[in-house]
Amino acid sequence: MEKEDLATFLKAAYKHGLHLDHPIFLTLAYTGLRIGELCALKASDIQKKGNVHLLSITKTYYNPKNNVKNFEIVTPKTQSSIRKIDLDEMVVQALKSLIKINGQVKEEYPNEYYDYGYLFINTTNYPGYPIYPKIIEQRMKRLLKLPKLNETLSPHSLRNTHTSLLAEAGVSIERIMERLGHSDDKTTKNVYLHKTEEIRKRDSEKFGSLMKNVLDFD
Repeated sequence: MEKEDLATFLKAAYKHGLHLDHPIFLTLAYTGLRIGELCALKASDIQKKGNVHLLSITKTYYNPKNNVKNFEIVTPKTQSSIRKIDLDEMVVQALKSLIKINGQVKEEYPNEYYDYGYLFINTTNYPGYPIYPKIIEQRMKRLLKLPKLNETLSPHSLRNTHTSLLAEAGVSIERIMERLGHSDDKTTKNVYLHKTEEIRKRDSEKFGSLMKNVLDFD
């Protein structure tokens, strides 16, 4: 997904989505989180250090049968997946708004509310329980139809887009892999190499175009 398509998609989520859509897809797009890491997030995972907000990633959500109540929170398979990610202010504000909504849901369903501090929760049926990945995938498919974007894209596509845009911004492959929680990943490297090759090609074309206007051997 190119950055223009990402912007179109995020606008669709903000304008036409349900209340969870915007914060979910904004967070995925701006952090490169795995979907299981997102579903496992709690409000306490948002930490402030000076003027910077960090997201602490220490766990992942496991629910192969898509049963709201029957899920596991497990530790990541690799040590590199445990990390802290700097949050953009736009994401911070979206998550703060979501925490307020969660508080309202808790007040509305005091007896039924599953009070364990999860961020991305069910609000009516099984209030307080974290939503599962299948729901996020379904929501994304619906939103992709609105601006007529590629409907085969998935939440994981946002992770690849995050990688690509970091590379375009000039972030090193080492820093990108640290941010994504990878010790060694072929897919990440391939996305990075593809994007940097595009950038080099554009740079070369810009230089050639610039010189063409001033250099004439006739």
